[in-house]
Amino acid sequence: MLVASQVQAAEPFETKARQILLVDDKTDTVLLSKDPDVPVPPASMAKMMTVEVVLDSLKRGEITRETSYPVSEHAWRTGGAPSGTSTMFAPIKSSIAVSDLLQGVVVQFANDACIVLAEGMAGSEAAFARSMTERARALGLNASTFANPTGLPDPGNVTTLRDLLSLARHLRRTYPEVMPLYSQPEFEWNKIRQRNRNPLLSLNIGVDGYVAGFAEGYGYGLVASMQQNGRRVDLAINGLANEKERVSEARRVLDWAMANFAEKRLFEPNETIAEASVYGGAVATVPLSIAEPVDVLLPVGVDAKLKGQVIYRWPVSVPIAAGQPLGTLKIWNGDQLLREVPLKAARAVEGGTLTSRAADALQELLFFWL
Repeated sequence: MLVASQVQAAEPFETKARQILLVDDKTDTVLLSKDPDVPVPPASMAKMMTVEVVLDSLKRGEITRETSYPVSEHAWRTGGAPSGTSTMFAPIKSSIAVSDLLQGVVVQFANDACIVLAEGMAGSEAAFARSMTERARALGLNASTFANPTGLPDPGNVTTLRDLLSLARHLRRTYPEVMPLYSQPEFEWNKIRQRNRNPLLSLNIGVDGYVAGFAEGYGYGLVASMQQNGRRVDLAINGLANEKERVSEARRVLDWAMANFAEKRLFEPNETIAEASVYGGAVATVPLSIAEPVDVLLPVGVDAKLKGQVIYRWPVSVPIAAGQPLGTLKIWNGDQLLREVPLKAARAVEGGTLTSRAADALQELLFFWL
């Protein structure tokens, strides 16, 4: 068990954002968190879910990058040139390949491309949005619901920064082939040159994804990933006053993350973390261990107040297989949850004798009676 030190915590980092979640990629350490579970409209950040549904369909072989879809009048009017929104200027009644539409969504945040993909793949925006929500649930994004593929205003579009950041990290890890599109400065399609609308990309600070958005009454936000000197951090931020503040605050947070933390190893692979009580087993306890090394990022120059909490369902019933998932280790720095690590059974445990099982049953009965 980690023991808390008695050193005073560092001054907290203050942000202008209403909501923020900043996570180190390698260690999964939460570096900064402020209301990441508050429901907010995703705005254009919903387009990450649109991209995920398309990439999943490509991976399953349901469509190909050469598959083409027509540009309907609805797509043209709602998301195209007449809409006054982000668009790749898809001509009405033309037909566009999935590869070009995907590029339009990722680089230009193109609403017409989103709608063309939705209508082509599912028949309508509403049907595609249902697929987005179903896919979100399959990925564990339980706070997100989508009403359209664009993120254009609709009360049915709801998410959280935690879900958005999880989705962004999933995209990068599951579909690495999409990252060159996210970091592409510009592209030319149909003789139209279009620049990447990610406001952090042109700063040349190592940002290589993802998307920015704005929702009336909720402010300006973005989801970004940045890599510097072998370290990567992922950021979701929202509730900024204007575009300028969104850029300056996001950069300030990212610079702070890179300059003020150092990596510390807490546990080695397969190290025993705790012992869990066993019900009806040949032994009374089973050691709990971790599969991978456990590293966290801690503030530079400040002694941390680390503590750990092991959580498992008591008592653990036999038989237990070696490597069987049994619980979770939560690691805290003061009152901030840094990360959660799954725990496994370090060895197998078989059933015990009739006498030992009877003793365990009596212990359980007394425990619940008291």
